[in-house]
Amino acid sequence: MSTTLTTTTSSPTLTHISQSPPSPPQGDVHATLHFYHPPPDNSLPYNLADLNQRNYGSSPHQVLIRDARPVAESFTLDHDAFQILFNQPPASSEPSNWTDDESIQKHYYPEVESLLLKTVPGANKVIIFDHTIRRSGQVPEGVRTPVPRVHIDQTGPATIQRIYRHASSTEEAKQLLKGRYRIINVWRPLTPYPVESWPLAFASSHSVSEEDIVPVEHRYTKTGYIGQTAAVRYNAGQQWWYLSGMRDTERVLLECFDSWGEKEGSGVKGGRCAHTAFEDRRMGEGARERWSVEVRALVFGP
Repeated sequence: MSTTLTTTTSSPTLTHISQSPPSPPQGDVHATLHFYHPPPDNSLPYNLADLNQRNYGSSPHQVLIRDARPVAESFTLDHDAFQILFNQPPASSEPSNWTDDESIQKHYYPEVESLLLKTVPGANKVIIFDHTIRRSGQVPEGVRTPVPRVHIDQTGPATIQRIYRHASSTEEAKQLLKGRYRIINVWRPLTPYPVESWPLAFASSHSVSEEDIVPVEHRYTKTGYIGQTAAVRYNAGQQWWYLSGMRDTERVLLECFDSWGEKEGSGVKGGRCAHTAFEDRRMGEGARERWSVEVRALVFGP
């Protein structure tokens, strides 16, 4: 596994979060999602990742978000670019496992690697290259919050760039690129109660057309690294889902890119999952803080 890690700041421990009885809403919901709006000067869109700035805007739309829980087992990575998993290990009771990068790498990365190798058909190699802890509510400066914009974390060119960056050598990268390669995010809550504030919505890949997707330069001003993410235009044909009352024993796999999505006859329907945090107003002001972790991995094979 790669040792590339995000930078985190100090956080309160899990035991400091209320563990009162959960009361998350269930069922379908109409909510406002924020889609891509082009820069006013029609220039190429970009993010300044480490400054949390961008040159393009957001276009809000009311969207029906269906509750995936009753049909959770019907979704697949090939058809929807997301998959929902149950009966996974709960969040560790040792708080430092989730507030220290090295501890996350040591205690959680092996679990994620094993999960992907076991769950993704044909997967034979996993390189974990990044993770992010997110919290809602009143958070200290520097702590990352849920992203309330529809986006895709990586594009095809960015995936190839990641492979060259994180493979053990250029030769290994070239060999890996000859087979199937993907980037998959493993998303989970960390709190002992179900997700109430800023749940995650995700769109079935087969319902998101290529015309909806806008490549965005992802610039890091401090290191000079330039990657590529994607923003998403609104389209009434998109099918949106969320997992009501998601618990720390559940996972959502979000596929950012699948090289077989461009392969004729592969059966892969796009292979990239648009997603966003959204405000569920049914909870009101009493919604408890969301604390989640997403781990990003390169997955190879078959």
